[in-house]
Parts: sequence; C-alpha cells; structure tokens
Amino acid sequence: MSGEQDRLPRLLALVPYLQARPGIPVEEAAADFGISDEQLRKDLQLLWLCGLPGHSPGDLIDLNFEGDTVSVIFDAGMSRPLRLTAEEALALVVALRTLLETPGIADDDAIQRALAKVEAAAGGGVDGSTVTVSLDEEERALPALQRAVDERRALRLRYYTPARDEVSDRVVDPVRLVRADGRAYLEAWCRMVEGMRLFRADRIEAVEVLDEPSRPPAEIELRDLSEGVYAPAADHLLVELRLGAAYAWVADYYTMEDVTDEPDGVLRVRLRVADPGWVRALVLGAAGAVTVLAPGWLADSIRAEAEAALAAYAAG
Repeated sequence: MSGEQDRLPRLLALVPYLQARPGIPVEEAAADFGISDEQLRKDLQLLWLCGLPGHSPGDLIDLNFEGDTVSVIFDAGMSRPLRLTAEEALALVVALRTLLETPGIADDDAIQRALAKVEAAAGGGVDGSTVTVSLDEEERALPALQRAVDERRALRLRYYTPARDEVSDRVVDPVRLVRADGRAYLEAWCRMVEGMRLFRADRIEAVEVLDEPSRPPAEIELRDLSEGVYAPAADHLLVELRLGAAYAWVADYYTMEDVTDEPDGVLRVRLRVADPGWVRALVLGAAGAVTVLAPGWLADSIRAEAEAALAAYAAG
C-alpha cells in the first residue's frame, strides 16, 4: 500500500494502530503496513499537520519519537466514537447495499450486520425504505466471471442473444475477461456449441460458478480484439441494405464494404455479417427505415415474418 490512492486509509489506520502499540519500532510498524521505513516516516510527518479545526499546537495530532520508536501523545479526538452525518450514513448504506447486490464479492452476513449498525446509528433516518440500489447486468455478472477466470472454474450461464431474440442456458469454460468497444466480454469455450465464444457481460441474465474445473481445449486460439469485437471475414454473408436517414448511424458503427449516398440522406450499403439474425432484428425494428436489397432470400424471409406478425396482430 504505497500508492497515493492508499495513503489516506493508511493514515486513518495509523493513529489507532500506534495507540495500541506505544513505543513500537518504526521498522516493525512499516512492515505491518507493507511499506518502507522512509514512507512510514513521511506518513508520520504528515500526521503532525492533521487534527481539529483551529490547527493550533493543541489541536493537531502529536507524536513522540525515541530512538527508532514512535508513540502517539495526542490523538486529536480520533479515539472518540465516530459520529456520522445523515449524508455520511446514506453514503455508507448505499455502498453496503451495492455490495449486497453484487454476487460473490463479499460475506453477505457480515455486510448485513454492518448495515444494521449504520442504520441504527443514523437513528432510523436511513434504511431500506429510503435506499434502493440497482446494478446493471454487467456489474452483477463481473465479480462471478472474474472469480471463475481466476480460480479456473466452469460457469453456468443464462445468456440472451438479441440477434435471435432468445435466451439459452449453457455451461462454459472461461478463458479470460476482456474489454472491447466499451463493453466487458467473457471469452470462453462453450460446451453447447463446442467452440470459442465471446459473451457480453450485460447480456448474461444469470451466472453460477460451478464446483468443477474449467477445461478448455489446449489448442484454442484467442480472438484478436485490437480492431473491435466484430471482424468481417470473406466467408461471411454479403448483405446489401438501404438505410433511411434515421439509420445512417449503421454505416458509421459497422464495417462497410461499400457506401453510396442517395437523395434525402438515404444510404445504400454493403457489409458482411456472421449472423443474418442481426439483419433480421435490425429491419423488423426499423419500421420500414431499413430495407434488404440482397440477398433476395433474406429479404423474402424477413418480409414473410413481418406479414405473419401483422396478421397475428390483426387477428388478436
């Protein structure tokens, strides 16, 4: 704990630590905190400048050095019970409830006990009726995913695939967690399809770390994500689309083989796709603003699906 981000909690811990060990050798205290003697002495010099408002000699923390030992002479009130303002109590309750909402990251019983103490200390002004914490799916899944990667254990996932608008349950062998295109992904061997897959963390609806080792095949190759998650290949389906002005963003977001401007902000584009289901979902959700020009069989399939949906709506 030698970084600047660790210094404040270390300084707060130093005073009660030294009070419990008057006359402790500087070398021993430094070892307990995992820092050098020089860093500890710098921390102690900073403590001399800390204390109560007023900042006169009688308000500041006072230390005594004898040889290579150190003791606290005046603690500037740090031995008093901690009094929390309503705002401080609320911040603690939010943090504790966030931990409770995050699976696999800490001991739930210990968090519940700490939460009860903070709520009691706040006099009932901050409790479950005033604080609700909700985490997005990525935040919920990441601790369990990281644990499985670190411990090399298999995972059971419930995963949503938007291109097919379906949810599947599968067991995977995690290999790594990566970030690409601003999202967190789990790269793992999927036992259901017997191949490597990328699972977007915010599309994982449920995750369970299994009590069995992760066993991906030895010959797997990790995907190169330096250019993003999707890399078009020559054997992928070539699709031609007409994009209305409201969907021109598609040409910027995805890798295009060709883009042609048409009147009124319309674009004609060609791109390769690994899964035609993605195109199907885009067209059906665009209310006529996206049209499939080629291949014909894909356009016919999407048209038939749209007509069936309209017929069912009219009948119902």
